[in-house]
Amino acid sequence: MSEIYNRRFETTLEGLRQRHLHRAPRVLDTGVGSETRISGRNVLLFCSNDYLGLAGHPALKAAARDAVDEWGTGAGASRLVSGNLSLYRDLESDLARFKHTEAALVFSSGYATHLGVIPVLAGREDFVYSDSLNHASIVDACRLSRAVLRVYPHGQVDTLERLMKEDAGRGNQLVVTDTVFSMDGDLAPLQELCGLCERFDALLLVDDAHGAGVLGSNGGGALEHLGIRSPTVVHMGTFSKALGGLGGFVAGSALLVDYLVNHTRTLIYSTGLPPATLASNRAALRVIESEPQRRLRLQNHVRVLRSGLRALGFSVPEDPTPIIPLQVGTAEKALSLAQFLWEEDIFVPAIRPPTVPEGTSRLRISVSAAHGLNHVERLLEALRRYAGQAATCRVAEGCGGAP
Repeated sequence: MSEIYNRRFETTLEGLRQRHLHRAPRVLDTGVGSETRISGRNVLLFCSNDYLGLAGHPALKAAARDAVDEWGTGAGASRLVSGNLSLYRDLESDLARFKHTEAALVFSSGYATHLGVIPVLAGREDFVYSDSLNHASIVDACRLSRAVLRVYPHGQVDTLERLMKEDAGRGNQLVVTDTVFSMDGDLAPLQELCGLCERFDALLLVDDAHGAGVLGSNGGGALEHLGIRSPTVVHMGTFSKALGGLGGFVAGSALLVDYLVNHTRTLIYSTGLPPATLASNRAALRVIESEPQRRLRLQNHVRVLRSGLRALGFSVPEDPTPIIPLQVGTAEKALSLAQFLWEEDIFVPAIRPPTVPEGTSRLRISVSAAHGLNHVERLLEALRRYAGQAATCRVAEGCGGAP
């Protein structure tokens, strides 16, 4: 390889190491679950987005096996050529019913959904408004759209309203937000956002990746949880979190879906998903409907863990989601806490910049219905020991790593 590029790579990587920001993903030797094996070590997994424990569910595995036997391993082409298997039609029909919309459209991933859909909904003459803590896929898609981009401070509806007033009448307006923010686990002010979009005749695209399956009386997501039904909303989500599979989707009106099919480049130019994935995604929707006890179990785990963390002195918000951030400040401190838990046979990697802002490095704990209460207690006990060690350390010499 070019020596110029080699020097650039080496210098950049060394800079990351010095700032405690270098990453090297660990390799799992077994499937995702409440417990797994990493580098020959059996550990509790408290960082997966498999919130309902569906990634290993027998019904999903059986659906995938049956699909391979009947359909083979690949779609063979894009959906507009010969890759639009009837499995897509069945999945999208069930998905529309799940999200209470006229139609739905499935993409190869959540990232691909945003990169394809947002530039179709907003162009050079339009305005896009994005929450400052939106997922990277939303950020990239907004830039790709070439629309005028307005980034409003996290959750600040008053600022968003002022920006929309200033831009009113100058182009179409699209507001984009996560429903559940992936690093903090908090909910967007969805009622207020819907109201604003209705007033300004704007479109609201909500990414419910971390809400679908988890929130709502039927697992329908954050909008169902809040009792919101609005014609201004375009629903986006993924199968890769609580639904235990792979793929992204949009749900909305039949007119919207028809428009997206004919304009969205990440659908037009991407090979269709494998039959096994489509079949297991559909099975996941059925399990969410037939096994509500999984969601109730998860909610109980969340209450126990949040309460236990507050009792240990951690600042933990009162959100209903299974994402619980333990902010410790610097990347070095986050790495120290992650290493402490690793030595306790608990895997929760440190989350550092640029994923989160400078000074807010953390451990992002995520809970699953696959966990038992004994797993939650093990995590709390380990954090209790860490808090005690950190307190002793501060009294003695003020050593690093304390929360």
